[in-house]
Amino acid sequence: MRGFFKAVSVIRPLYDLTDKLVMLICKLLLIADIGITSMSVAGRYISWIPDPAWSEQMVLTFMVYMAVLSATLAIRKRAHIRMTAFDNYLPAGLVKFLDLLADIAVFALGIIMLVYGIKVCQSPLARFGRYESIPTLSRFWMYLPIPIAGGSMAIFELEQIFLRLEEIFVPEEK
Repeated sequence: MRGFFKAVSVIRPLYDLTDKLVMLICKLLLIADIGITSMSVAGRYISWIPDPAWSEQMVLTFMVYMAVLSATLAIRKRAHIRMTAFDNYLPAGLVKFLDLLADIAVFALGIIMLVYGIKVCQSPLARFGRYESIPTLSRFWMYLPIPIAGGSMAIFELEQIFLRLEEIFVPEEK
């Protein structure tokens, strides 16, 4: 069993690369958010700085991207919110099993978000709908975070499931 988990751990650099890519995207979105918000606020008080009509919708869209992508990073680091009130009172084996079950449920949610997010992105509303303040921009970009987050969640949860299985089947050597 130890050999199987060692073979699976070979793809860990791919998870690390995906983690760094998602973090880079979040950082760029945060910088863009701060820049657009600063320009918008300054444009209200300084006459030579433009206050674009699209700034609010772009900031909100970028915030949605950051929220769903940073949630996937929390999954990778096991920092997502979970109920642990009874963990001290339950047997350790049961807690590990319940953690694995929770990871499988979140993996399923990621797959559902990916599949149905792609369907929403292909719908007429996404393809032909437009932002109110930016009529040239499709609403596709507003719905795109759903399948991106679903795919990222599924990728990072798959890693967590393998780590949980390794904790269960390969005991730690002390």
